[in-house]
Amino acid sequence: MTDASVQDIRETVVSNHSFGPQEIRQLCKTISEDYSQLAVLKDAVIELGQIEDRSPAQSVRLGVCQYLVGKFAEAKETLARADGGALAQYYTAKSLFQIGDNNAATEYLNAAKTAGYDGDQCQIALAEVLRYQGRLQEAMDILDNIFGPAEQTAEYNYQRGATVAALTANFDEVLRLYNRALQYDDQHPGALFGLALESDRKGNEAEAFRLYERAASCFPAHVGTLINLGVIYEDRNDYNKAQACYKRILDVYPGHARARLYMKDASASGNIYYDEDAARQNERMSQLLSVSVNDFELSVRSRNCLQKMGVHTLGDLVRTSEQQLLSSKNFGETSLVEIRDMLSSKGLYLGQMMDQVREPDPPLDLSGMTPDQQAVLDRPISELNLSVRARKCMVRLGINTIGELIRKTGDDLLESKNFGVTSLNEVREKLTRHNLKLRGD
Repeated sequence: MTDASVQDIRETVVSNHSFGPQEIRQLCKTISEDYSQLAVLKDAVIELGQIEDRSPAQSVRLGVCQYLVGKFAEAKETLARADGGALAQYYTAKSLFQIGDNNAATEYLNAAKTAGYDGDQCQIALAEVLRYQGRLQEAMDILDNIFGPAEQTAEYNYQRGATVAALTANFDEVLRLYNRALQYDDQHPGALFGLALESDRKGNEAEAFRLYERAASCFPAHVGTLINLGVIYEDRNDYNKAQACYKRILDVYPGHARARLYMKDASASGNIYYDEDAARQNERMSQLLSVSVNDFELSVRSRNCLQKMGVHTLGDLVRTSEQQLLSSKNFGETSLVEIRDMLSSKGLYLGQMMDQVREPDPPLDLSGMTPDQQAVLDRPISELNLSVRARKCMVRLGINTIGELIRKTGDDLLESKNFGVTSLNEVREKLTRHNLKLRGD
């Protein structure tokens, strides 16, 4: 960080030079390129806030910068004492939206438009407010009636993409709009988050991770980006980086329940001794046990017997005893020797993990289910639109359908790494929308 760039940020906030949308964009761009400069902005906000007889113009600068550093309630109060101009009205609306007062935010967006703030930008912001209220078609109607230069902005294409995603789930169109947003601004935090989320849902974790990290470097970052990136860092046992993500959220939203809980989990996990060599060994063993028995040159008799017994992988075999195999019809000593030799070539043996055999989940009782409920059971788990943390638990437990999920109890899910009460409540809430429950609930 150079002395010149520090001075630029301070001068922009504290001086009496012009201050408008262009200067605000430059502040965000500077901090996106060097996140450490956020501290400079915060210091400048404190300095300007200590001026007792601020002019209305100074109150506008202070209120907008308070908004940028996440002090939304303070921003609203400061801007109320400002000059009443278009910029003050617009950022009052943005602050009200962040603290959840959507009706007042709508009023101030209309006032900002009347006062001369860019009308299309006010309408785009209004569409976002409506989307968060669940008034999706109204939001889309507003976006449909925006024409001209505003259509060629990153924010318009991002808001349209997010609205399409919520309204129709036309993912090809959503991806097209997010990518178009990035053509106009390759540091747009919302578009990057949206693309990362879609990659995550499709199981492309490497691409999702790359996009989440890119989105997290933007200022201000999307809260969803920091939550999901923190979870990925936890999965990689990089607990310091996970805590840094959650801290960034808590710096802005001290009462954010999920971030507080995840920070607590990451802090506790980070204090546990982590044996990297043992972890690599476990990972290699896990990969080995997932190898299909069909990858080996077994006799037709052995192959058929294993298939009838439901033995599909090496992991299934090492959880099976010799006696269990011999009790199967048409499975004799010759087949047993063949299986022993196959496992021995991989350093494994029959019965090696008999103590890890778990009781199978009980069959579903369909007698009390309506046809609509039964129709949901075979749907993929992805249709629940779970958060990253909850989805990763589903992967670890091998849960692929909603029917497989409701065979589990809450305690079964809580046994999965990084899955806590918040995620459990999320799963229960999503199941409730389909009139379904976990086993035992």
